Amino acid sequence: MAADNIAKAANPQTNSSTVKKPLYEGSTQYKSWRYSPEQLEQVRTSLNTAAVAVIRNTFEADEPGSSEDVLFLNANEEQLLVKLYITKIPQLCGHFRFPEEVEATAISYLKRFYLKNTVMDWHPKNVMLTALFLATKTTNNPISLESYTSNIPKTSSSDVLDLEFLVSQSLNFEFAVWHAHRALWGIWLDLQSLPDVSDELRPQDVYDIAIKHVRASRFTDAELIYTPSQIALASLALASPLLAERWADSKAAAGAAQPLSATLDPTLGSVKYIITQMGHPPDVEAVREVDRRLKLCKNPEKVPGSKAYLARQAAEQRRAEEKRNKKAEDVRKAVTEGGNPFGSELNEDEKAKQLAELDDDDDD
Repeated sequence: MAADNIAKAANPQTNSSTVKKPLYEGSTQYKSWRYSPEQLEQVRTSLNTAAVAVIRNTFEADEPGSSEDVLFLNANEEQLLVKLYITKIPQLCGHFRFPEEVEATAISYLKRFYLKNTVMDWHPKNVMLTALFLATKTTNNPISLESYTSNIPKTSSSDVLDLEFLVSQSLNFEFAVWHAHRALWGIWLDLQSLPDVSDELRPQDVYDIAIKHVRASRFTDAELIYTPSQIALASLALASPLLAERWADSKAAAGAAQPLSATLDPTLGSVKYIITQMGHPPDVEAVREVDRRLKLCKNPEKVPGSKAYLARQAAEQRRAEEKRNKKAEDVRKAVTEGGNPFGSELNEDEKAKQLAELDDDDDD
């Protein structure tokens, strides 16, 4: 995967019909979860603005004037809170001894969820627990719900299950994630076969340092902007610029105008900056203040027991009842008017047509 992406970057003018398309470009991650920094900011700002408007209206409907003194969270503050709960995932994975694939996948799920939702509707604590539990299943590392929740204080099965469909829906049911740590391992294996890279040039501690940078990148937006191979190569460059250069140049096409390492340098520089400047846990005191304010501006429709919550539940039950009644009425009409509520039977011509179509399918 990494080699394919690097080769394509080195030869942007190559006829696409003669170059095999990298597998990564056929993934849902490539199609649905890539953004520019500007797009990410716009998505989060729009979500935040819409959420504030809805919650303000809910406050006003319950008690006119009650929203005037509420200090709502902005998009950056929402991200600060999400980032704190991203840092909780490695801790939980260490406790359960989950493999790195589970950890990385759960973090990706949490980030993607908050590109469709706001913390003022859904607190990251329960979403994080649900995302991690879901990741154990989608990466084929399942754990029973009872074993999972019993090992996490103040957590019940409903805390996880109640949000599982919402999280899945917010992910567009796209559960596969391509990770930088796997790309880094591929690069490291490649380095072992390069003729100009001796054992002395690639000591094990270089890989250990590079994988730490990959893990630090999970605290940032890097995976939403750059490819896994770019993040992996940037992490290797932070650990050993020489090895990163040797590997990149080994993937350049013959006759390239300049070394591939030079072509990639601007992109890798941006990734390295994100990792080194933003790849760390947030300030706990700052997050604590955001969480305190969240209690005052949380959407009351999502707070069990509140007037808005009960009103919304009643409205949903009313709509569900109306839907059931309409369906029952349609069936009653079909029966009383001589129709068949299960659909009319096929006539002989229709049966013959369907049999012919089946015969055609068998011939194929």
